Amino acid sequence: MREGILPMKKRLLTAAVSLVVMASLSACGSSSEPAATPSSSVKPAETQKAAESTAPVKLRIVWWGSQERHDATQKALTQYTALHPNVTFESEFSGWDGYFDKLGVQFAAKNAPDIIQMDAAYLNEYVARNLVADLGSINVADMDKGLLESGKVGGKLYAMPLGTAALGMAYDKNVIEKLGLKAPAWDWSWDDYYKFGQEAKAKLGKDKYVYVDQSSDLVDYTAYQLSQGKGQVYTDNKLTIDKATWIQYMTKQAELRKAGIITPPDITVTDKELDPKQDSVVNGTALARHLFSNQVGSISSLKPDAFGFTTLPKSAQSGGWLKPGMFWSVNAGSKQQEEAKKFVEWFINDQEAGKTLGLTRGIPGNAKVVSTLSPNFSAADKTSLDFINKVAPNAQKFVAEPQGWGNFKADYKKIVEKLMFDKATPDQAYDELMKKAKEYDDAVKK
Repeated sequence: MREGILPMKKRLLTAAVSLVVMASLSACGSSSEPAATPSSSVKPAETQKAAESTAPVKLRIVWWGSQERHDATQKALTQYTALHPNVTFESEFSGWDGYFDKLGVQFAAKNAPDIIQMDAAYLNEYVARNLVADLGSINVADMDKGLLESGKVGGKLYAMPLGTAALGMAYDKNVIEKLGLKAPAWDWSWDDYYKFGQEAKAKLGKDKYVYVDQSSDLVDYTAYQLSQGKGQVYTDNKLTIDKATWIQYMTKQAELRKAGIITPPDITVTDKELDPKQDSVVNGTALARHLFSNQVGSISSLKPDAFGFTTLPKSAQSGGWLKPGMFWSVNAGSKQQEEAKKFVEWFINDQEAGKTLGLTRGIPGNAKVVSTLSPNFSAADKTSLDFINKVAPNAQKFVAEPQGWGNFKADYKKIVEKLMFDKATPDQAYDELMKKAKEYDDAVKK
């Protein structure tokens, strides 16, 4: 298997998804978790041993996500401390923006947390820099084997996958109904997308928009290039953005922006996904945005009973894919490395922990945990799983960023924002992208 690549169509969470069919994500903060009242959680063999230790252990742990994920994770930490009173946690959590910038500074200062929520975009880079530990000693007997591959580099497991997610779109179904429009269908096309945009804009009026402009997110363009049958944006560790397709896409985005179908630049740059005040779909400024299935519960909690969901538009091919939602990695320099690994093992295997965490990080990779959860799925959980089942049959291959390219998305965003503000033409922006790509290529070779 090429590093960083997970053929997700073939490596679905087979056991988890089949169980689902059978059973029919911002705030910031920091806290230390005290001991709590013991629960009836079932402990794997390794964590049973941890309970015998009495030496005090404080584990620093960091993650990004929505308030829903923060709350669930804090409860799980409390559960773990109840089982292991000598282990407490110092938790750090935030939204996505700036997460890896801060983590990079912490590693440079040799002050990084013991347990780190990892993203596929940064995994190869962190492994190459020897910053994360081998997790091969953790019990993964009940984990989906295909999903585990997504956390491996060079055949070794450096990141424990916590779930899988599908990329699609969320839209305000109540507003669409009030406008007298037909909601987007599953497997809609780009032509449908553009037509819906025109029809909805005609009824929305001047200061409301149909779609959040997410063109500065490489995820959006990746979906478009895939749907046009032009392949991946990364191939053999190099950027392979198709020039004609990219310019066509960005030219169309400019037309949509001018027509008021997508949000204008001043609103776009202040949009903050899953923020109760700054998310443009939550606050009613726009009707729809792209979203991963593991965020269904989060956005639904911000505006209950408001959202419908659909796949990304397709053309010659599907534009959506499945991806490992996120991972736990352990700091290779941690003095509490073994205790950190014991916690990760508990997190993925313990069924009571699974009940607490739900689908806040996507469909769990442990089939037994999914089996425990399925009878009590919430409406949002069922929607999230339906989302995945709809995307799965035609899902594209998931390709992670190559080693050393973890920050390219941020550079891409800055370049496309110049287009938004008419400070560059699509041709000029493409040339700047290629120049930036060469800088990344040259840096990796050094």
